[in-house]
Amino acid sequence: MRPEEYIIHLYARVKARVYTKLLAQSFFRIGKNTTIIPPLRFWNLNQIQLGNRVTIHANSWIQVLNNTNESKLPKLIMEDNVSIGMNATISAARKIIIEEHVFTARNVYISDHGHEFHDVTTPIALQGVRDIREVIIGAHSWLGQNAVILPGVRIGKHCVVGANSVVNQDIPDYSVAVGVPARVLRTYNKISRLWEEV
Repeated sequence: MRPEEYIIHLYARVKARVYTKLLAQSFFRIGKNTTIIPPLRFWNLNQIQLGNRVTIHANSWIQVLNNTNESKLPKLIMEDNVSIGMNATISAARKIIIEEHVFTARNVYISDHGHEFHDVTTPIALQGVRDIREVIIGAHSWLGQNAVILPGVRIGKHCVVGANSVVNQDIPDYSVAVGVPARVLRTYNKISRLWEEV
């Protein structure tokens, strides 16, 4: 690495460390060695919990929607060793849990709600949200670039969700799912210890 490249990398690391320190007090909880790479768009960090060694890459948007009638406990939880790729959007109204060692590519979208649209006399942007259902991303899973995870979905542990997939139903443990809507193509056979086509 050339000296100027080293200086740029060092500056980026220091900048992320300082930025994370500045935001840390706003979170419900933030673990050790967690890094937030700016810029970050956010809302209600006090209802977001980050584990140890979490990384949120640049240009992401993480938020918890306002609801004065509900508990102030965290509604967006990222467990230890989660890595969120650049340009991700994660929006929680009830609860989103991203379990340990989940890794996402760029542009991933995860939401536990949709937008209300039934009143044609009111702009959709002013109608609030609907279809609010908890989302869980199981431990050790990988979400490919541009993957979309919709309300009510539970992705099992050690799953692969292919690039550009839209997940609108549960995916069992040890599965590979792709497509729009996503469907399971392979599962892991614990007896043969092989990934087999469905």
